[in-house]
Amino acid sequence: MFDDSAPIYLQIARMIRAQVLAGETAEEEQVMSTTEFATTFRINPATAAKAFALLVDEGVLYKRRGLGMFVAPGARDRLLEAHRESFFADVLAPALEQADVLGIPRAALVDHVLGRPAGADGSNPTTDTTEATP
Repeated sequence: MFDDSAPIYLQIARMIRAQVLAGETAEEEQVMSTTEFATTFRINPATAAKAFALLVDEGVLYKRRGLGMFVAPGARDRLLEAHRESFFADVLAPALEQADVLGIPRAALVDHVLGRPAGADGSNPTTDTTEATP
């Protein structure tokens, strides 16, 4: 389960974030307690508590005294917004830079994303308005 080089508490936080993003754990739904995490995954309860504290600081979880930890209202929307921003910065921007280096026109990228076939030169007969040169 925890085989990443990242600290276990960060892996737990990532796992809970992913569950909230995927809708597997809904807003106001209770998450496993630190003791349950420790027992289930054979980790120190303090490690799980550290992950929960991080998620509380991020506004993903909140504590109901005497009841446990719950997914905060609006947590999924906040996570979606944060992931969208990182997607554009960490995934799309480098991909666009690489496309520029490879000489791939932006129109060809759009066509590819939309599932329209493109020629070997990146042109698309359905959207390319330039005439072919002999």
